[in-house]
Amino acid sequence: MRILADIGHPAHLHYFKNVIWNLEKHGHDVRITARDKDVTLKLLDAYGFEYVVIGSAASGLAAKAYSILKKDYMLLKIAREFKPDIFLSFSSPYAAHVSRLMRRPHVAFTDTEQASLVIWLTFPFTDVICTPSCYRRRLNHKKHVRFDGYFELAYLHPRYFKPDDAVLDYLGVSKNDNFIILRFISWSAHHDVDLKGLKKGEEAEFIKALEEFGRVFITSERKLSKELEKYRLTVPPHKIHSLLYYASLYIGEGGTMATEAAILGTPSIHIESTSKGIATGELSGNFLELRNKYGLLYFYPDQNQALEKAIRILEDKNSKNEWRKKKERLLRDKIDVTTWMTEFIERYPDSFYEYKEKHDNF
Repeated sequence: MRILADIGHPAHLHYFKNVIWNLEKHGHDVRITARDKDVTLKLLDAYGFEYVVIGSAASGLAAKAYSILKKDYMLLKIAREFKPDIFLSFSSPYAAHVSRLMRRPHVAFTDTEQASLVIWLTFPFTDVICTPSCYRRRLNHKKHVRFDGYFELAYLHPRYFKPDDAVLDYLGVSKNDNFIILRFISWSAHHDVDLKGLKKGEEAEFIKALEEFGRVFITSERKLSKELEKYRLTVPPHKIHSLLYYASLYIGEGGTMATEAAILGTPSIHIESTSKGIATGELSGNFLELRNKYGLLYFYPDQNQALEKAIRILEDKNSKNEWRKKKERLLRDKIDVTTWMTEFIERYPDSFYEYKEKHDNF
């Protein structure tokens, strides 16, 4: 089978990388297209993937609208030459549009309920939409498939991920040292419109409070001031998950990284709110389940509330052990997402029909 996988974000590559390797081992021909977004290309190179770049992330609504047409055209040229049997993506409108033009199935994966624009641009042209079972948004039930897991488990499950303590040498810390990872995002994504995180100008004071409990390292999509630049992480991007595993705490604006830390058994706090002051975690099935069922992740609309929780966690010397126990419970409950995705893609459309037969009351 010829499979075209479209990658739009670094996290999407992590979701698909083990699946792609499985598919290739099973004799399938996989072509990767990607956007030049954040560290996506660096990760593709680090993992040894061949790929074709179809543009970069655009800023502003007008630029984004033009960018859709341009990327659709670029992807169409590639797809016509490759002649895929199936398109895969994490809710890529470009893959959806081109698959419809070529009359080939598009299987989309998503876990982001707030991405209304992408949902509007993508799902009408998509054949199947796969989400975690905790996904809260109502979708077309004739297309919707649920699985009992999180996409982050496709690469952070112990079957696929082994932490590398050599990453600590980059920072000059040991397994016994306390350190905190702080994340800033660029706020340029389509689903970031009207959202906010840490208040600009108050980062230094926030860091100072955290430094009472260990060293602070920043991973940032946006440019940092000279004052904050000294905290920037310098580890290779494909090593970040090992660092999250050993960290005492993750806190910040990045939703994906918050989920990753939680699944790795590291205390995790997400800071983000809507224009109405509601924590965006209240709108996310993943976040609600990770907080309410497993106690692995917390989210707040306000950085002061988040900092208070962070301090309580860091003051408790047993926090890390407690999070490890909670993580083990989660792993017992969830499926092997990589195996599920691989089999679903390989056996499509039979896999889809079998799912619907078992879940005809969905």
